[in-house]
Amino acid sequence: MDYRVIGNQVVLRVDRGEELMASIATLCAKESIKLGSIVGLGAADYLVMGLYDITEQKFNETILDKPLEITSIVGNITEMDGKPYYHVHINAADAQGHVYGGHLKEVRISGTAEIFITVIDGHVGRELDPITGTGLNLFKFD
Repeated sequence: MDYRVIGNQVVLRVDRGEELMASIATLCAKESIKLGSIVGLGAADYLVMGLYDITEQKFNETILDKPLEITSIVGNITEMDGKPYYHVHINAADAQGHVYGGHLKEVRISGTAEIFITVIDGHVGRELDPITGTGLNLFKFD
């Protein structure tokens, strides 16, 4: 991975064989990023994503172990219990044009990934849903 900081933007390149979420976590630790938004695209050969089941309050995982074009990555960076919290979704297409999407858990890059992180000055935390009991970690504003 390599990156450049340009104003409040971080331009991140994730290289072949690297895991995207680990690269984002490394970058955020290095640059002390605690609040921001994430967008990107790329190519992958292994993907773990989930769909949250509100009734059972758990993630059901889908694993794809094949060439994929990452058509969209979108997410945010906040904090929970004093640690970075990454909420990222992904859409990826296979060679037949079938598109899969969900909550991104892990993705191994097969070619490259091009990620832009907009750093926001401020703080937004997370807390277990105190309103409707979904089991989700919701924004908590100071």
